[in-house]
Amino acid sequence: MKIIDLLKQDKVTFSCEIFPPKKDNAFGEVFNVVDQISAFGVDFISVTYGAGGSTSKKTVEVAAYIQNRKKVATLAHLTCIGATKKQIEQRIQDLKEQGIENIMALRGDRPLDSTTQGEYRHAVDLIREIHSNGEFCIGGACYPEGHMECDHKKKDILYLKEKVEAGCDFLTTQMFFDNNLFYNFLYKTLSAGISVPIIPGIMPIINARQVKRSCELSGATMPARFIAIADRFSDDPLAMEQAGIAYATDQIVDLIANGVKWIHLYTMNRPQTAAKILHNLSHILR
Repeated sequence: MKIIDLLKQDKVTFSCEIFPPKKDNAFGEVFNVVDQISAFGVDFISVTYGAGGSTSKKTVEVAAYIQNRKKVATLAHLTCIGATKKQIEQRIQDLKEQGIENIMALRGDRPLDSTTQGEYRHAVDLIREIHSNGEFCIGGACYPEGHMECDHKKKDILYLKEKVEAGCDFLTTQMFFDNNLFYNFLYKTLSAGISVPIIPGIMPIINARQVKRSCELSGATMPARFIAIADRFSDDPLAMEQAGIAYATDQIVDLIANGVKWIHLYTMNRPQTAAKILHNLSHILR
């Protein structure tokens, strides 16, 4: 099923993201994660794509397992940095052969050991390529606090509009920890004429290491309320996990209460975290 059709339904959709392992001997574990998450009744599961396509074949395999074996809609990530046109065409063909209808089109992070630009400079170039290669539902990324490499937020919104005009059917945000940033971002996108669904991406921070790493990778700012939580509970793993789940749950409740109909959870391959959050939301999502 195409994700845009799910997003048009008159209900709150809930999705999760997983990532394939880099090592083949850990491959069985990700299928166990899929089995657990699919059992929660989520609306779709997205599968990430390693830096420079390092797990690209695994992405296709895991996405096919989700869709064809578990009968859950899947969103396969595809990145273009450092890739040739031939490589991208082959990945698109691989997805077609598996019957996968949804692609998350991303530029991707440049591998640390690579200086090759490839034939695609930006995600919009990939979106155009996918759009011309079949009837895919195309997702794109957006950044409520602005892309880390963009020097001006207004320019970032213009680039985002270009993605939508190129064929992007919906957008998913980078993680954020202050819902007011998301609401302000929605206002800016609507003002710019962007009307596709924008799914808020929520990252439960359940250990102290994630706090610093999340800020470094995404450029997300931590509100004072969350900093206080991390300062108080970071030395107690169980307390920090509970507090992080409570904080993410509170974010989701606030979003739904304010009319947001779509929630995407960055699970970091921890089905138990998703389970606890879904339990907290059981009556709300029902």
